[in-house]
This record gives sequence, structure tokens and C-alpha cells, in this order.
Amino acid sequence: MSNEEFRGALARLAAGVVLITAQEPPLDENGRGEDVGMTATAFMSVSLDPPLVLVSLRNGSRMDDLLDEQPLWAVSVLAESQRHIAGRFSMKGRISDRLLFDDIPYVRGEVSGAPLVGGALATLECRTEQRVLAGDHTLVIGRVVSAALPSADGGPLTYFRGRYRQLS
Repeated sequence: MSNEEFRGALARLAAGVVLITAQEPPLDENGRGEDVGMTATAFMSVSLDPPLVLVSLRNGSRMDDLLDEQPLWAVSVLAESQRHIAGRFSMKGRISDRLLFDDIPYVRGEVSGAPLVGGALATLECRTEQRVLAGDHTLVIGRVVSAALPSADGGPLTYFRGRYRQLS
């Protein structure tokens, strides 16, 4: 089986789209680290008791490196109207991360300090429980320490056959 065949087969599995966010340890004189975000479709619920979720991160990615040292992170479940946010945070090296959050409404998580996107269908704050190496990715299992259901309108943003889609 080739990589293309494998990738093509899995592209036929529709997935929800989330934004994973975290704050780097303080690097500036204001005591704030840089905000980092990454669009993910490899995200799932693991357990209700305790409440656990899992995200798959490419080894050596900025988010993988950050979550290796920063145990607190957040998840925003994106709405169908937030395709532009998913696209922005899936870009590689086009604009600095400081600018990525400039025109996106968000609040800071009370536990994680990470951005929680306004208008998201749901938001979670997590603390890493376990990291599992799995091929060229790391599975990060996080305990959900806070969850919110903002009053967002619309359906979920999904990813299918290499494109963002809406349920209809």
C-alpha cells in the first residue's frame, strides 16, 4: 500500500474540525508567552470518567514541541462559519503566530490561559495526562478540566476529501 492510497482511504472519513491552542511559557517582559494555534481533525473523546480527549500531533511540529513542555492547552470546536479560522491555523509559515489571533474574537481560558475562540460550538481546557508516540505522530491525551457550551449558531465545520465542508 502506498502513502497516497492510505491517505486517500482516510480522506473519506469525515471529521470535525477543532482549533488547539496553548500559550508558550512567558518569554517577554510582560510575563506573557506567545499564543500558538493549530487546526486539527484528528481529535476525539477518549473517556467520560475521567473526562479525557486525544489529539494527534505531527512529531516535531511547533504544537507537539510546545505541549511537550506546556501541560495546559485548549480546544475550540469550530462552527461551519469559522472555515477562515481553520484555514488560517493550518497554514505553514505564512505569517507570524502573533498576527494569527489579531482579528479573531477570543477569551483567555481561566485554567490554561490559552485562547478560546468566540463563536465556537464548544470549548475545552485540558491538562496533558499522557503522551504516546505513534509512528510519525504523538497522541496527546488530556484531562478536560473545564468545558463550555457558548450559544453559537449553526452546525459544525467538517473536513472530508481534503476540503472543509458543512453538514446539509
